[in-house]
Amino acid sequence: MPSAVEICNRALSRVGEARITSLTDDTKQARACNGAYLMVRDEVLRAHPWNCAIKRASLAKLSDAPDFGYDAQYQLPSDCLRVVEVYDTKLPWVVEGRKLLSDEGTPLKMRYVRREEDPNTMDSMLVSAIAARLAMELCEELTQSNTKRERAAVEYEALLSRAKGADGQEQSPMPFEEDDWVNARN
Repeated sequence: MPSAVEICNRALSRVGEARITSLTDDTKQARACNGAYLMVRDEVLRAHPWNCAIKRASLAKLSDAPDFGYDAQYQLPSDCLRVVEVYDTKLPWVVEGRKLLSDEGTPLKMRYVRREEDPNTMDSMLVSAIAARLAMELCEELTQSNTKRERAAVEYEALLSRAKGADGQEQSPMPFEEDDWVNARN
């Protein structure tokens, strides 16, 4: 079962650094991991609509409307890292700050990438991608080696690409809606 410490140790191993037993250890490696892990985890989660991190929500309209441009605004869930889809609407929507603005009525149904704090619920390839991205982040601080950092960046991009590919195959194909622009070629 992966933990934050195990993910950090995978990252440290990738850059040739000593392993840690806790994020609160009094070592340079633990302090670096403790400072970077949460940000890197959320960044990698936000980079793709991972199936293991998708959540659905119905949002109620807030009592105050935006000053202009949209009729309603909705408070995003506190664990929302990225809005993936707003259901049953052809109306435009936008995320501004921690609110979703739309002309859609209530309840507004959406899918989003949530902040997943338990690595045990994450796909194994996502865990590997987080470890590789963390290695890239820690490399400069711990090794002062640009060569290792560049190698870590290449490894991260390769792992991320493979993880996205595998994750994207675990659902039926999304229907393609033809519009006037697409139909104009006929």
